[in-house]
Amino acid sequence: MFYRPEDGAPLPHNPFTALVAPRPIAWISTRNAEGRPNLAPYSFFNAISGKPPVLGFSSEGMKDTSRNIIATKEFTINMAGREHAQMLNLSSATLPPEVNEFEFADVPMASGVTISTPRVATAVCAFECRLLKFRRIKLLDGSYTNNIHFIGQVTGIHIDDRYIKDGRVDVVAAGMLSRMGYRDYNSLRESFEMIRPSDYPG
Repeated sequence: MFYRPEDGAPLPHNPFTALVAPRPIAWISTRNAEGRPNLAPYSFFNAISGKPPVLGFSSEGMKDTSRNIIATKEFTINMAGREHAQMLNLSSATLPPEVNEFEFADVPMASGVTISTPRVATAVCAFECRLLKFRRIKLLDGSYTNNIHFIGQVTGIHIDDRYIKDGRVDVVAAGMLSRMGYRDYNSLRESFEMIRPSDYPG
């Protein structure tokens, strides 16, 4: 099967997000200019650089998260495990700006260290970030979408000690959550190791 995105998918449901899967979920905590916390999940997200650590995510539209990051220039990306699935889902609800998603979804909150944004206290890990840049996505025809891409440099990392084993982070034990497309999610339950080959001998 082949199709051009502008023609629409010849399937009952758009397969795009299911084809780019699994996608890690950034459970992003922010605060507004007055200090009110906000928490929401985003699955258009990934690491961009390791040295230094840089993360990026995209928001489909100008939401509370986007406005807060632009106002404060900081945000925290929390990584959720299987135990957080229902809380993460609840925090995705469309709520008025004055509602605190931490309280709404009964998510335990902790303070940041390098930034003033709070974090999910029980997250598998949490990345404190300062904003490097943001931009609206521009298409081939020169038009702009409502998608906004944010890039942040990591200034602090929290890791739940429960998942540190033999000097490594055991993400399988944490059941790290990911998005699979449609209404499907995945909890990591298996991993395997491969050794990268040496340089090609030819």
